[in-house]
Amino acid sequence: QVELVESGGGLVQAGGSLRLSCAASGRTFSAYTMGWFRQAPGKEREFVSHITWTARATYYADSVKGRFTISKDNAKNTMYLQMNSLKPEDTAVYYCAVFTGGPIYNTDSYGAWGQGTQVTVSS
Repeated sequence: QVELVESGGGLVQAGGSLRLSCAASGRTFSAYTMGWFRQAPGKEREFVSHITWTARATYYADSVKGRFTISKDNAKNTMYLQMNSLKPEDTAVYYCAVFTGGPIYNTDSYGAWGQGTQVTVSS
């Protein structure tokens, strides 16, 4: 069973940058297709980005396209989310998860969720 641990969150001013990390246990990380989601207070968890196990294909929510970049370092068993030009509306708890099948935008298509890392963007 894989375990995921997110890190890298924090408080940043609008226009700033953060890089989130998602470290995975286990020896089969290279075979994982994975995703990032976020959940703001009072809102449902929403899709942010998805990367295939080969890292050859990536997908983004329209709200972050052009500002966020997802990547995967199989040698380090770690997935990243580089977030640039941050906006106050990006404030949320960010979660990583392993894709288990289905529509990539749905939370039900993922498992082994991490505990999340808080990102707060001040205006």
